[in-house]
Amino acid sequence: MTQIITAVCENGILRPLEAVQLTEGAILKLQILTEETVTALPEAGQAKQERQGLQDLIDSGLVTPPSPCENKTPLSQSARRELADRLGQRPGKPLSEIIIEDRGPL
Repeated sequence: MTQIITAVCENGILRPLEAVQLTEGAILKLQILTEETVTALPEAGQAKQERQGLQDLIDSGLVTPPSPCENKTPLSQSARRELADRLGQRPGKPLSEIIIEDRGPL
């Protein structure tokens, strides 16, 4: 489950300002944005509305956040090299050239 909440720091402990649905002992990954950071963004109000809109979609079940990639095993160096070699042998232009052409002259 993904939640966007506001919390206050008291004596080094984060205290949520609203109820959170967590099981006791749950391990979390947090991204901390201070209120000053959020309000300093050029479109902070819009970003907050977008986050709230996304949270509403998640809560209603219309959007499911992607599952974490923690359980994925990374490719070995040899497997990545083999994949890169196979992709490099495909006909056509490299993506970087297509993007440069699409941008047009500077």
